[in-house]
Amino acid sequence: MSDIRIIKKYPNRRLYDTHQSCYITLADVRELVMQEIPFQVVDRQTSEDITRSILLQIIMEQESGGKPLFSSDLLSKFIRNYGVTTQQGFSSFMEQSMLLFNNQQQAISEQMHRALANTPLDNWLKLSEQNLQSWNKMQQDILKSISPSKRD
Repeated sequence: MSDIRIIKKYPNRRLYDTHQSCYITLADVRELVMQEIPFQVVDRQTSEDITRSILLQIIMEQESGGKPLFSSDLLSKFIRNYGVTTQQGFSSFMEQSMLLFNNQQQAISEQMHRALANTPLDNWLKLSEQNLQSWNKMQQDILKSISPSKRD
């Protein structure tokens, strides 16, 4: 079995997750990215790898709502780097910059965790998390009890 989850895009623009045997949305694909689950999106008719296209769609949706990550000026600079002799260098620089940024974020997170471990604030945060989980479970149980049972 392949480690990469295959998602097929059908002509009706629907995405089908072959691992779960169900249709999914772009939000579900975004969740795969967030969970660092490897996947590949292929066009059902041509078998072409369209993963980049789907990822760009997700970025476009993210940029359309809320506070955008990329300014117009930055996007213009990206566009200017397409097709120039330095494109490969620019791409490599961006990948290395993102890797460095992610490593720094992880290091900061680990340092904060170590600094707060076994402090009153840490215990308060754990208690708050437990309360939130209990509240969510209670809500789910209530919703289950009032929703009609599914029949075949």
